[in-house]
Amino acid sequence: MESENTFEIKKYIPLFAVLLSGAFVTILNQTLLGTALPPIMKDLNLSESTAQWLQSVFMLVNGIMIPVTAFLIDKFTTRKLFMTAMGLFTIGTFIAAISPNFSLLLVGRILQASGAGIMMPLMQTILFLTFPVHRRGTAMGLFGLVIAFAPAIGPSLSGWLVDQFPWRSVFYVVLPIAILDMIAAYFLLKNVTELKKPKLDILSVILSTVGFGAILYGFSVAGDAGWLSLQVILTIVIGSISLYWFITRQLNLKEPLLEFRVFKHSTFTLATALGMLVFAAMIGTNVILPLYMQNMVGFSALESGLVLLPGAIIMGFSNPITGYLFDRFGGKWLARGGLLLLALTTFAFTNLSADTSFNYLATTNAIRMISIAMVMMPMTTMALNQLPNELIPHGTAMNNTFRQVAGSVGTAVLVTIMSTAAIPGEDINGIIHGVNVSFIVAAIIAIVGFILSFKLKEEIKPGNRVS
Repeated sequence: MESENTFEIKKYIPLFAVLLSGAFVTILNQTLLGTALPPIMKDLNLSESTAQWLQSVFMLVNGIMIPVTAFLIDKFTTRKLFMTAMGLFTIGTFIAAISPNFSLLLVGRILQASGAGIMMPLMQTILFLTFPVHRRGTAMGLFGLVIAFAPAIGPSLSGWLVDQFPWRSVFYVVLPIAILDMIAAYFLLKNVTELKKPKLDILSVILSTVGFGAILYGFSVAGDAGWLSLQVILTIVIGSISLYWFITRQLNLKEPLLEFRVFKHSTFTLATALGMLVFAAMIGTNVILPLYMQNMVGFSALESGLVLLPGAIIMGFSNPITGYLFDRFGGKWLARGGLLLLALTTFAFTNLSADTSFNYLATTNAIRMISIAMVMMPMTTMALNQLPNELIPHGTAMNNTFRQVAGSVGTAVLVTIMSTAAIPGEDINGIIHGVNVSFIVAAIIAIVGFILSFKLKEEIKPGNRVS
């Protein structure tokens, strides 16, 4: 590994391209299916609740696999793990593309999710072990460009495909990209992780699976089933007990599946929490705005997708800029400015009415997404920079896991607030009142994040410097 002084970023462009392609194809895959669900339901004769499992199972398996990746990264070489993850994703994509029925399609989605769940924390780990500290912000900024750009084009691309071709085309589009990425990785990817050959604690795997899986599922269905439904209460209680047992067990094991001692690094904990906050704000808004536009004020599905597009594109192109600024000036000022802007732009969504224009929604959301770009990837970089190299796989797994949980919880909470704060029996503005209240709560949370950002400290542990 080269020293910081002789580091040449051009040397790593092929490796970077492989990693970004893997990230792009796995994230694109998540956003393609939403628009394709209606034709899938019609072709396979599925109810809405059954078809929704194609989305839910992906999120669940993804959330279950991410905590296990820290163990896998320590156990297997970088090349072997990347090829396995991409292989699982590719096989799952192929099965989904040719599936004649719902059961086989669900199997394909499970295989896709198991590969994608390994992929994201693995790629972040590779980036952090490959790039020196003073280049990590730029690297993660480019990574963030892909993370933002894939969801931006996913719904529009999927809508065009299912209008022109059978629904299976959404998988056939992804398949060649995944195959090409595997071929490129075979020739370009090098082993960068240090093998420790830890022992696998089966009970930890079971507890992790039940804990994270149940909590993610419980919060994801709370908006539809209701917070007081037996289904939601039971799954969250089971998940919480399993997760508590899992955490206490990890703290007592010599070789834990997931190293919770990363939270002893206070800046890692705070930066991860701020990243969770803005991710929940982003995902929650992506759900609430389309609901408001389609169900309350009569915009079309296409218009509700297009209103998010400028923001997603602007966020994508802002990520490399904020990554560069992170490398130059650090993360705390980006976090403070970003969270203040997030609070202000979220308050701008608290006065929506039946007459609010498309341009107002698109412009405000676009400015708001700049604030998210200022916080999300820089906080991920800042959090992981606090850890010595041997804890980075655990840090990336933890960061990704808690971000998934934040997305599910944030969406469920904001949708529930929107529903309960609506004023029935009045005109449409009474229903829209619930949307405004949900954004008020989101804005208050952003203010709390802004206050907490003043506790951020720039520090880099000696063990994570690349030399």
